[in-house]
Amino acid sequence: MEGSLGQKLNQREFSLVSASKLPFAKECSEAAAVARFVVESETALLRFHYEAELSNAVVRVDLRSAQVVFELGPVESICVDEGSDGGENEKKSFSTAISIRFKSEDDSRAFRAAFEHRKKEAVVTGFGHRLENGTVGPPKSKFDDKIEQSSAKMYFHYYGQLLHQQNMLQDYVRTGTYYAAVIENRVDFNGRVVVDVGAGSGILSLFAAQAGAKHVYAVEASEMAEYARRLISGNPSLSERITVVKGKVEDVELPEKADIMISEPMGTLLVNERMLESYVIARDRFLVPNGKMFPSVGRMHMAPFSDEYLYVEVANKALFWQQQNYYGVDLTPLYGPAFQGYFSQPVVDAFDPRLLVAPPAMHTLDFTLLQEEELYEIEIPLRFVSSVGTRVHGLACWFDVLFDGSTVQRWLTTAPGAPTTHWYQLRCVLSQPIYVMAGQEITGQLHLVAHSAQSYTMYLTLSAKMWGAGAEQGGIIQTSSGKLDLKEPYYRMSQPQAYGWSQEQQSHQQLLQTQDSALQSQDAVGPGLVQPPVQNSGVASNR
Repeated sequence: MEGSLGQKLNQREFSLVSASKLPFAKECSEAAAVARFVVESETALLRFHYEAELSNAVVRVDLRSAQVVFELGPVESICVDEGSDGGENEKKSFSTAISIRFKSEDDSRAFRAAFEHRKKEAVVTGFGHRLENGTVGPPKSKFDDKIEQSSAKMYFHYYGQLLHQQNMLQDYVRTGTYYAAVIENRVDFNGRVVVDVGAGSGILSLFAAQAGAKHVYAVEASEMAEYARRLISGNPSLSERITVVKGKVEDVELPEKADIMISEPMGTLLVNERMLESYVIARDRFLVPNGKMFPSVGRMHMAPFSDEYLYVEVANKALFWQQQNYYGVDLTPLYGPAFQGYFSQPVVDAFDPRLLVAPPAMHTLDFTLLQEEELYEIEIPLRFVSSVGTRVHGLACWFDVLFDGSTVQRWLTTAPGAPTTHWYQLRCVLSQPIYVMAGQEITGQLHLVAHSAQSYTMYLTLSAKMWGAGAEQGGIIQTSSGKLDLKEPYYRMSQPQAYGWSQEQQSHQQLLQTQDSALQSQDAVGPGLVQPPVQNSGVASNR
């Protein structure tokens, strides 16, 4: 009995025979409708929709100002929202009234119980607190404490558009790997409760239902939630086991714990957009002890690279600011800041793995154990041994994630040389390259500091030590540093590569050795480059 009452109180959606504003509108008085309890902009609402137009609400009722539901009969009630359409001096009146007809008496009783429960929750506890003047204010979620409102607004607007969801769905490496990971591990989903964190279009929820999930809660904060409802309802064999919950995982409440969580929380370099934090918060809020997470582990891979073409391209962007007579104006005072500005942009593209000059280093994040605060600042020590002699232009980065299923383990990788994904790879280009010889040690650090625009500031330092005889007596001889903003990358992936490889090309080591020989015969600045402005080398020290 207790469980049945709890289910009624937590029920969020009710199918209605009809819902009509009073006085009745003839054209819609008999239209089938849906009533939903939702939270929008931290306000608890009751929304009524016509089933034919689920994306458009018939009317919204603020639960804090709504009055009790008056029963006109066993299956008919009236809900009123207290308000005034007049000025400040006008007496308060009932400004909105909705006539509701239910399919059964049980539905009517369940709706009334849920209405009273959620109204009390909205006014007293769950969605507000008492202020000194007696009014109720919404709480500020953990998400709102650390993320700028303008950034969050743009973020949810972006993911609320179908064209961006299509871009991700058409990444067949991404989508196909998720599908395989779920279907090949049916034993993990069959008969289990699943939470889809940041559900987007709802595709992962549908995969989980296909694998036999008992019930899936698809949590989505953007307006994409309405499209997810439509997509899911269009697949009736699965829709009865999927509930779309609109809201942030930091705020929403679910009626039961999940046995398994599924999500696609990865951004560029794994951590961009800071959704991993929400993934970890959802784990702590919704997952049963020892529950499964898909994915469960993420790995960041890093290696130094040599790419003269890319370096020339980035450096030459600042040539515009070397003009001394631009409509009579000398632009050169801004050349230095412009030069550094272009090098503060991480480059997102797909590159040939033969540009790497050393085996990669790796940094692992175990999502099952990771604490949210550990993602605020990430320090990764770097140590490489160069396999060739060349000029190192920066650090290349990519990531992979593990779906640790009971039957099959699957990795989704964004590595160079693997099938390209919509994440591509990321390269941090240093404004001052360093020279290395084969066998020479390269050390440094990649330091990521989260900021309120849902991304990270990146501090990169690479140093080359002495090599050969007497190296143990020598110290660092070259150091180059850079400060980059992961939020503002240079998307280069749509441009044609400046270099092509022939079928008869030499091996990786031979190729880079040839390049190194050519470099040594040129000026140290490189072909076609403007001499970088003189500056203090400690770019990353001023944090």
